[in-house]
Amino acid sequence: LSADRLAALTEAGVVRPLKADAEPRFADIDAARLQLALDLDEAFELHDEALRLVLSLIDQLNGMRGDMRAVLGALAEEPPETRARLREVIARVVVIER
Repeated sequence: LSADRLAALTEAGVVRPLKADAEPRFADIDAARLQLALDLDEAFELHDEALRLVLSLIDQLNGMRGDMRAVLGALAEEPPETRARLREVIARVVVIER
């Protein structure tokens, strides 16, 4: 990763430095994020703004997955009758939505 490419990805908002000093520093998660951005760019030749958008959507999906795990964990602690009632409600909602 060249300094120019890192600067371009930073400018596009793909990653954000922890400090805006002469030499930017990044969180460990940014290394994985940068690798994903480079992989997407190589595979699909996305512009930097498109990379930012795709990564934002991936972030949102990951956030929703975490929320779903939390909801499922909370539901697992409910009594069987409550879980059964919720399964019925969810089945009705899914049928209506489709």
